[in-house]
Amino acid sequence: MRPREVALLTPALVCSLCIVAFDAAAQPLTPAQQADFLRTARIVKSAPIGKGVTRPFRLTLSDGAFTHDAAFQSVNETRTMSNTGRGGKPELNFVDSWRFNIVAHRLAALLGIGDMVPASVERSWNGKAGALTWWVDDVLMDDEGRRKSGAEPPDEAEWVKQQFRMRVFTQLAYDTDRNQGNILITKGWRVVMIDFTRAFRSWKTLPDPANILRRCDRGLLTAMRGLTRESVQQAAGVYLTNFETESLLARRDLIVAHFDKLVAQLGEASVLY
Repeated sequence: MRPREVALLTPALVCSLCIVAFDAAAQPLTPAQQADFLRTARIVKSAPIGKGVTRPFRLTLSDGAFTHDAAFQSVNETRTMSNTGRGGKPELNFVDSWRFNIVAHRLAALLGIGDMVPASVERSWNGKAGALTWWVDDVLMDDEGRRKSGAEPPDEAEWVKQQFRMRVFTQLAYDTDRNQGNILITKGWRVVMIDFTRAFRSWKTLPDPANILRRCDRGLLTAMRGLTRESVQQAAGVYLTNFETESLLARRDLIVAHFDKLVAQLGEASVLY
């Protein structure tokens, strides 16, 4: 806009233009835009996070107009047996892989709970392929900090609903490392799950459905019913093997059957929300 054109603007129009510019700048990126930024922005700074056995790094990215951080994990380990199973029990066909971070976000988005798992893409850094995951903004604390401080959510009912969604997703993904340190809570008390490198086990069972799966979001249950081999493979792409996909769908069947049984026993209003 030329100087003379600016001078001819009315105060009201100038104010309107300012509001539009402010809103555009304040508008958060969509998950798709976040993923594109993670793939293409230049890495300008790096530092070890200092937490986690997979030794992740915190990277700062910039495209010249926008700057944001991301977590980088390159772990990609397989063992025929590991002593890292639940309760100290040996785990056969152990896998600890960055690719599951990508699968987790894509599956969560497919199920309509994409806001609970940050965007994650494949990218190479320092000569290693890995998952680059959006750094969660406005984190108030992790779940470990919440428990230690005794902090209470402002909306208990909504908090409980988020907990049940997380439980269902954790069982579906068979995430063996869903600990308090990788459950983040934002300033708005939104629950975000990070670090899925030990999820998506090739097991067609559920860890503990009777004690964990007590209630379910109606929309989430409907979305799980609608999962097909084709929809999962299209979403997960090369990051999930055929057997891992089969195991995921087998667990889905068990979860759906579990909630159908609970509804028959207790009534829909007591189980679904």
